[in-house]
Amino acid sequence: MFPTKTLHQFMLPTKTYHGLFIGLVTLDLIYLADSPPENNQKMVAKDYTVTVGGPATNAAIAFRHLGNRDAINSVSTVMGVVGSHQITQLIKGDLANYQVTINDLEPSTVNPPPVSSIVVTKATGERAVISINAVKTQAKTTSISRDILEDVDIILIDGHQMAVSQRIAQMAKAKQIPIVIDGGSWKPGFEEILPFVDYAICSANFYPPNCYTTNEVFAYLSSFNIPHIAITQGEKPIRYNNRGQIGTVDVQTIQAVDTLGAGDIFHGAFCHYILRENFLDALASAGKIAAFSCRFFGTRHWMQYSL
Repeated sequence: MFPTKTLHQFMLPTKTYHGLFIGLVTLDLIYLADSPPENNQKMVAKDYTVTVGGPATNAAIAFRHLGNRDAINSVSTVMGVVGSHQITQLIKGDLANYQVTINDLEPSTVNPPPVSSIVVTKATGERAVISINAVKTQAKTTSISRDILEDVDIILIDGHQMAVSQRIAQMAKAKQIPIVIDGGSWKPGFEEILPFVDYAICSANFYPPNCYTTNEVFAYLSSFNIPHIAITQGEKPIRYNNRGQIGTVDVQTIQAVDTLGAGDIFHGAFCHYILRENFLDALASAGKIAAFSCRFFGTRHWMQYSL
């Protein structure tokens, strides 16, 4: 008699997709209110939440969540400065909850991590943000471990750790690992990274030097031979240049509760989908996830519900 095999033994091996997300790690204090406070005004929020944040960090969490949701093995690593200040325990604990690994570029620093204070307007979902970003937490390239790109399938760079990002972009190009940039806004140093980029996913607020229109932004990015470029415009269609093919991708119209982090979630979702879909389909799929996330307060509540 032949031994009985379990279902698991009959299943084919499943590839694990590993995303590396480089940039800002913050602690976000998010309040829901009727409006942002005016000068010398005190107000009581209607709701609040505390969570880890930052463009690359939110994208890393979305990437990991979508991999779990779609029953696809995924590993998500966020690379940034966290350190050992007391506040960082909140950051580390929150990332652990979402099964996102931290590659800390300055683990011994005792400086407090960046903290963002955000007020979301209840009626419109618009947000007002104050944060110091990564201005005081820039890491050196000597902090990069030699094996950082081992088994990495895709890299996202948000521009908040520019020196480290430039070095890793060079290393990734040699290994033919696709690179995505989160172009939320122009940051000096991006021009050193753009020659290595495969996917430039930018917001309507991304204006490189001497660029004043969307067409000028497309022309500027194309001058670096970036094959896939997209510019999101909120509730308006996504504009793209796909290897010279120009067009738009429609986005869903929703009643937004909170637009905070929608762009970050879009980028994490794009990294998830581009590993298995073509460029235009990945834009459309990521747009659906980002729009869905705006129906809920905070940057995580959308993950509790099915799309």
